[in-house]
Amino acid sequence: MKWIYGLLCLVFLILFHEFGHFLAARLFGVKVESFSIGFGPVLFHKNIKGTDFRISLFPLGGYCGMKGEKEVAEALENNYSQIHADKDSLYGIHPLKRGFIGFAGPLFNFLFASIAYSIIFTFGYSYYTYSNKIILADELDSSVYSVARQAGIKTGDIIISINGKETKDFSDIYEQIAINPDKVLSVKVLRNEELLDFVLTPQFDKKTGTGKIGIAADSTSLIKKDTETYNFFVSFYKGIIESLKNSWLTIKSISLIFKGAEIENTVSGPVRVTDILGSSIQQGFTSGIRQGIASIMSLTAIISISLFILNLLPIPILDGGLILFALIEFFSHKKINPKIQYYVQFIGLSFIAVLFIIGFSGDIMYILKRGFNK
Repeated sequence: MKWIYGLLCLVFLILFHEFGHFLAARLFGVKVESFSIGFGPVLFHKNIKGTDFRISLFPLGGYCGMKGEKEVAEALENNYSQIHADKDSLYGIHPLKRGFIGFAGPLFNFLFASIAYSIIFTFGYSYYTYSNKIILADELDSSVYSVARQAGIKTGDIIISINGKETKDFSDIYEQIAINPDKVLSVKVLRNEELLDFVLTPQFDKKTGTGKIGIAADSTSLIKKDTETYNFFVSFYKGIIESLKNSWLTIKSISLIFKGAEIENTVSGPVRVTDILGSSIQQGFTSGIRQGIASIMSLTAIISISLFILNLLPIPILDGGLILFALIEFFSHKKINPKIQYYVQFIGLSFIAVLFIIGFSGDIMYILKRGFNK
């Protein structure tokens, strides 16, 4: 059942993205020829106001088919020096309008994340975490190297801030350490009612793509916390801020791949994403309705932000590629040669294909490992 839950959430997020393209295309007079839930052979369809709405066989997302999307290939076939397009097609409108149509999909992903976080801030939830009192990891496992010990931090110290940011519990500590590998951090601790300052540099863990300093939570300090709740307007504002914050964290996480992080562990394919979503839904509601809603909203928001960032990458065949070409055309006041677009798109397609192969190979290893661990 968890696979069905996960798949439904994933399909919804992709369709919400495509709905952004749909509304923007309609707004700027581009004909939307088709809008499909799923891919592959069409099982059911109905034409409404010139758009063929479809339900297709493979329920892995969907697509918004706009008039003119094949015009690059047609211009190339006929050896045209530029794309000849009708006024109601994607390449027949002003380049800035075309760029906004490309941006609308990612924008809707960001909007969904903001709404999801605002729901969390409106209703709140209870959660368990550990206090900000730490144990040096090398005392639990002698093979672990502890950066914290080398800096002078001791077991029993209470970390109250990192780089000036308050750390109320161990999850706050983990977040600050994880996103700042190889960066010098100032750490303030409380030891025997005395405030002490330390400087350390988290190691970069290539396996997880995060920073670590060789500490663990004090397992005797488990605490239950309730998040604050706010009215609708404050919640929506906080939702936008949280989305911006997590967008920046996502960009930082992607940059860690170029530092040598094991890409098969940091890039997840649809199988892992679906499994994690489904498991989160099942486990979340076992702790109560509020916790279940918060769990779903939080995870779908994170995935939606990932889609927001990924689709804005200036890679042809992604929305970012469409936006990039539109901006080049706008500032140069010239139509881009179809041959250039074709070859650049081919390079972009190759890049995406590599990512898919990595994601699916990671999924296969994930499934095998779970099978062996059962």
